[in-house]
Amino acid sequence: MMDVVAKNLLRTAMDQANLSARAYHKIMRVSRTIAGLAGDDRVGRAALAEALAYRAMPLLA
Repeated sequence: MMDVVAKNLLRTAMDQANLSARAYHKIMRVSRTIAGLAGDDRVGRAALAEALAYRAMPLLA
């Protein structure tokens, strides 16, 4: 499950970066892992932002 704020962030990131469905699923998998390690049941804005940052790192290098 995701917060409404996280859904809006993901939708914006998908539109701006023109990400594929495969990228969407990878980001969701990483964000669920981050949220799980933090002990959260839901994927929040912080977990999603961290997953998006990991996605952007190779692009910036």
